[in-house]
Amino acid sequence: MPIHAEETVDIEGGMAVLKKSVTKLTNILEGLPEMPFNTMEYMLLCTTIYNMCTMKIHYDLSAQLYEEYKKSLMDYLDSLVLPSLRSKHDEYMLKELVRRWFNYKVMVRWLSRFFHYLDRYFVKKWSLLPLREAGIACFRDVVYGEMKGKIKDAVISLIYQEREGSQIDRALLNSVVEIFIQIGLGSNEYYEVNFEDPLLRDTAAYYSRKASKWILEDSCPEYMLKAEECFKQETDRADRYLHPTTKQKLIENVEHQLLSVNEIQLLEKENSGCLALLRDDKVDDLERMYRLFSRIPEGLTHFSQLFKQHVTAEGTAFVSQAENAARDKREKRDAADSPQLVLIRRIIELHDKYIGYVQESFQNHTVLNKAFKEAFDVLCNKDVASTSSAEMLASFCDDVLKIAGSEKLSDEEIDRTLEKAVKLLSYINDKDLFAEFSRKKLARRLLFDRYANVDHERSMLTCLKRQCGGQLSSKMEGMVTDLTLAKEKQSSFEDYLDANPHAYPGTDLSVSVLTTGFWPSYKSSDLTLPDEMVKCIEAFKKFYECSTKNRRLSWIYSLGTCNINAKFDAKSIELTVATYQAAVLLLFNSADRLSYAEIKAQLNSTDEDMVRVLHSLSCARYKILKKAPMTDTISPNDIFEFNFKFTDKMRRIKVPLPPVDENKKMIEYVNKDRRYAVDANIVRIMKSRKALGHQQLVLECIQQLSRMFKPDVNLIKQRIEDLIIREFLQRDQEDPNVYKYMA
Repeated sequence: MPIHAEETVDIEGGMAVLKKSVTKLTNILEGLPEMPFNTMEYMLLCTTIYNMCTMKIHYDLSAQLYEEYKKSLMDYLDSLVLPSLRSKHDEYMLKELVRRWFNYKVMVRWLSRFFHYLDRYFVKKWSLLPLREAGIACFRDVVYGEMKGKIKDAVISLIYQEREGSQIDRALLNSVVEIFIQIGLGSNEYYEVNFEDPLLRDTAAYYSRKASKWILEDSCPEYMLKAEECFKQETDRADRYLHPTTKQKLIENVEHQLLSVNEIQLLEKENSGCLALLRDDKVDDLERMYRLFSRIPEGLTHFSQLFKQHVTAEGTAFVSQAENAARDKREKRDAADSPQLVLIRRIIELHDKYIGYVQESFQNHTVLNKAFKEAFDVLCNKDVASTSSAEMLASFCDDVLKIAGSEKLSDEEIDRTLEKAVKLLSYINDKDLFAEFSRKKLARRLLFDRYANVDHERSMLTCLKRQCGGQLSSKMEGMVTDLTLAKEKQSSFEDYLDANPHAYPGTDLSVSVLTTGFWPSYKSSDLTLPDEMVKCIEAFKKFYECSTKNRRLSWIYSLGTCNINAKFDAKSIELTVATYQAAVLLLFNSADRLSYAEIKAQLNSTDEDMVRVLHSLSCARYKILKKAPMTDTISPNDIFEFNFKFTDKMRRIKVPLPPVDENKKMIEYVNKDRRYAVDANIVRIMKSRKALGHQQLVLECIQQLSRMFKPDVNLIKQRIEDLIIREFLQRDQEDPNVYKYMA
């Protein structure tokens, strides 16, 4: 019993030592006169707690001390902290909260040291909250439980003041937010439920009011400037004193209220919305519009639709102007630049302008890129005055490359213009038609020496190859190579004549030898040439047969030209004429008058060719022949004689042939090639797949052929049926919509 009495005294004494130490610590924190803890006091307190926890007969002293630890903290909070907070409001209350929180953490840290033995053994054994966390839980239960509403309101009030332009103590807010975080003991639940959620609701209400006001009072650019500044401020606010997890939520909240809610109204705002900015080339505002609306989900969808609408409308206006100009040109017989060529120049300028917007202002975004492409898919496939876009683009390139083109450009400008023109080809559906028109025009430039520079021709072909692959440009590359070889062959022919004077036909002759597979198909006729021409041809044949084996020459008279010295009464004039015209004129060296029938019989020509040639010589501008009767049309009963009275102020004139509309034939030729291409593509697909449904076969065929032309579904169906008849394919017996490949 004496031992028991002695231990009881020790316990009571220990509690007294503990309470005395807590009181002293409280006085120090409150700034009351008090000496700091010395080493002896610190050792005494720690030893006392240790002894009380290790006494064998009192198993509950550790639990009692754990509760005493929490009671000491709660007494401090009840008696000193809460009263001081209740007496203050708004910012002053927050400052007091931060000060009290700081002091309280100091108190918890000191008491945790005093009770360290509990942390090491008792807390671990019974899986209780460690002393520091238990201390924070006491603050949460006592102070936060009562003051959380006022704290939240005070913080949100300060944030509102800052949004309205007032200067606030950001460090204070950061400290208060840290309290919300720390009382969660590793969880953000208290922060999110009691502060973040109310803050987001208040933010939504605040910016909803602002947006409603701005959308009525401000122009679209002014609204966007304010919105952008708000995003900047809210981002800075979140970085400075809010928890990192709040930033994205806060920004999305503001984005929704300022952009998503008012998206349509803002983009379509009269006189200042998207279309107005595009119309007035407000690049900075458009860049800002892109930056803002790219922030929100589907934010660029409507923006891209308006962009596409504007580009399409502007380009369509150019097309309408070209249509009107073409009609006026036909009515007035105006010799000004072709409206179609002017249109292509404008479309190139339009493309340059808006591809700059897409790539620079809109950062090459997929949605805007798609809208841009769709707009030009429409513009670049519009016909003008029955002229297809493929023909217009080919004519434009021809005009740039011709030696007498309408535009006088430097070498660098020519290459740059051609590259831009070829870019338009990617939007044109009928690339094969463009290739055929280009091939025809290239042939005329090369054969009639109308090209400005062969390097430009090669540059054009390089652009085509890069844009569409070798399939489109391979034949034209062969044509340019043929031209070089033809010049070498002509030089060899001239050397041959120099070495063999007896072979000289009496007339200078220049021949271009071409490879049939590269060049467009031309009509070959059995024209009976006058003797002067026959001598020239025989001389070249003899030379060619000596230098080349196993090759047969096929003469294309429709491409030839002749220079004839015509002696009129007034003076001699050199006539530049086509081979057919020259053949007709040379007949009059041996006859004064010839009938239509006699000319046709001597030349063995067709009526079609005769009408064109005789009309050009007797009814057009230069009347080299006189016709009886004097009408503007050619008939089989006409009589012709050489017009010795003809004269002209020039000593050299070119007598043109009436143009032949070859477009119909060319389109028929292209359509024929398309049938072959569809056949080959279907067979290639079926050979690899063996069996395929009708719909899948059509889709794959369209997808693969679209690189050169947009195949018609009906054409594909016709070719499938034809391949079935020709036993390349057969229908499945169980499902007629499935085709099988027949090896």
